[in-house]
Amino acid sequence: MRRTALLLVVGLAFAWVAAAAVLFLWPPRHAPAKADAVMVLAGGRGPRLARGLALVRRDVAQVLVLSDGWSATWPEANRLCAGRDVGARVVCVHPQPYDTRGEAEAFARLAALRGWRSVVVVSSRYHLQRARMLFERCFDGVVDVDGPSQSFGTRLWASVTETAKLAYALTVERGC
Repeated sequence: MRRTALLLVVGLAFAWVAAAAVLFLWPPRHAPAKADAVMVLAGGRGPRLARGLALVRRDVAQVLVLSDGWSATWPEANRLCAGRDVGARVVCVHPQPYDTRGEAEAFARLAALRGWRSVVVVSSRYHLQRARMLFERCFDGVVDVDGPSQSFGTRLWASVTETAKLAYALTVERGC
């Protein structure tokens, strides 16, 4: 009985490691296609904003949407929200609730008003799978994701918290 329980625990641990490696440590990457907008999610602000700006400068989209761009702790985004030219229109939103689902809901409302049918969501690489899932639940259009690289240690630590957040989104908070 103890041996069976130990084998079960070891098997579950190996399954989690394999799933975490694919979902959070080394998620699939590809070049984003053209989109109506690039949306940079709050959190990890410097690298995410740099990646979002790189995408609009590559002409992936003509609109850059910043989540919580007016935050007092994000001066680079404040300048963009205030009108600094980046070669794209900048739209700043403050999601309610202030989480990834709230960001997806805010984008879906904005997209409905503006007739957008596609988005590239920029977040941290460990967060891409859950962000895609939540945006696809809320937005009836094409969702692509992209994100800056982080250190392996950051991705490893985040895989623990992202596992819990993904499980919650899959089981408890299933709606948009």
